[in-house]
Amino acid sequence: MPRDPVAKAFAGSNPAPRNGFERVPGVAPAQRPLVLRLAKLPGLPRPDPSLEQVPTPPERAAELLLAAWHRGDIEGRSVADLGSGTGVLALGAALLGAGRVEGWEVDPTAVEIARQWAVRWTLPAEFHAAEVREASGPADTVVMNPPFGAQRAGADREFWTAAFRLRPRRVYAFALTASRSFIARRANEADARIVDLHPVPWELPALFPHHRAPSRSLKVDLWVLEQRASP
Repeated sequence: MPRDPVAKAFAGSNPAPRNGFERVPGVAPAQRPLVLRLAKLPGLPRPDPSLEQVPTPPERAAELLLAAWHRGDIEGRSVADLGSGTGVLALGAALLGAGRVEGWEVDPTAVEIARQWAVRWTLPAEFHAAEVREASGPADTVVMNPPFGAQRAGADREFWTAAFRLRPRRVYAFALTASRSFIARRANEADARIVDLHPVPWELPALFPHHRAPSRSLKVDLWVLEQRASP
C-alpha cells in the first residue's frame, strides 16, 4: 500500500490516459454520465478541518457545470476554479469542453492529485498551489465551492473577492443559505446581478473527529451571478 497520499489516491487504478467521457461538441451532455465520471475523482486522504476540506458531491458538481454549459459559459471558454481541491469542478469543466481551465488551491497535496488526474484523463487543466487571492485571469467563467465558514467565520469572503476581481462573464458557486444577504451585498458592490439562485440538496459526510452523525443535511444554494462588461 503506497504511503504517499497522492500515490494512495491512484492505488489500484487503471493507468490508461483516457477520460472515458463521450462528448459531442455543441450537443448538450447528459447529467448521469458526468456524475459517474466525477465520482471517480478521489477526495483528500487526510482532509484538514481548519480549511473545511469537504468534497463537492458529484451530483451537485454536475448540476453547476451543466447550468454553466447551457448558458454558454463552459464550451470553448476559459474557466477558473477557486479553491479547486482535487479538481472536481475544474476537471468537470474540461470534460465539458472548456478551452482553458485553471484551478487555484492552497493545499499542495490536493493540487498534485488534481494534476495527476488531468494527465490521466488528458484534459487541458492547470492547477496552481497558491492562495485564492493570488488567482489571476483572464477568465470567462468562475466556478467554486468555497468554505462555508463552519470553522472560521467569513472564510468564504476572499473567494468572492477573488471571483469578482477576475471580472468573468458569470460566477457559479455554492454557499450556505445563511450567506444570502452577504453574497447579495458583495454582488451589488461588484456591479453584478443575480441570474439564478436556488437551494440544492447537500449531504455532508462524517469526515472529521467532531462529526458525530454519519452524515448531515445542509441548507445550500447554487448561485449564478453575472457581472456587467468592463467599460
